[in-house]
Amino acid sequence: MNRINKKLQEDKKLLSIYFTAGYPKLEDTVPVLEELVKSGVDMIEIGLPFSDPLADGPTIQESSTAALKNGMTTAKLFDQIKDIRKTVDIPLIVMGYFNPMLQYGVEKFCKACSEIGIDGLIMPDLPLAEYEEHYKATFEKYDLKMVFLITPQTSDKRIKQIDTASDGFIYMVSSASTTGKTSGFSNVQREYFERIDALNLKNPQIVGFGIKDEETFKAATKTAKGAIIGSAFIKMLTEKGIEGISSFIKSIRP
Repeated sequence: MNRINKKLQEDKKLLSIYFTAGYPKLEDTVPVLEELVKSGVDMIEIGLPFSDPLADGPTIQESSTAALKNGMTTAKLFDQIKDIRKTVDIPLIVMGYFNPMLQYGVEKFCKACSEIGIDGLIMPDLPLAEYEEHYKATFEKYDLKMVFLITPQTSDKRIKQIDTASDGFIYMVSSASTTGKTSGFSNVQREYFERIDALNLKNPQIVGFGIKDEETFKAATKTAKGAIIGSAFIKMLTEKGIEGISSFIKSIRP
């Protein structure tokens, strides 16, 4: 069984962390991964930096730019994490954009992921129809779960299509958290969480965007299976480095 599916069966709310490979320093990728595992996270998204990351906010964009300047490439990432399964046993997902994957070669990319022990991919700019027509067979050949994103604007019909095409979890994008709200999420966002919950989808949902502390983690996981923290984690990494990881994770899920 794929590690993602196995993890989703566990009777708890999952905490997933996104970080940019090659940031803050080029060789920080493996130390960050290993420290996150020691700190008790359930799943990790390894961000493959790209020069034009359309779905990312300024914090992640800046970390991508810095990682590229550090010399991070697809080939470099694969080289860095080639032995990662000797020390890391939780699900690992590569999150990036389709262009670098295409340049590397889709089959070659999927084969490398499979050999390393990557469990899934998130490519926000790879449309569902394109994936199903051209790439699904390759992803399945290498047992890589494709994770699709939904937003508050995604129609119920489209969400059901994504649910049918998925075999893992659905990445549920909340809108960015509202500044100055003590609750962290607006009523509109909470209604969206409840609307998705009411659809009774076959795939569990993991919420991303706007999760930054224990309060927003709890709010996001009230109806969803888990939550992803990206920008807040990268901000902490920028300020405190790898030494700050353990206390950051404890502050989210004491």
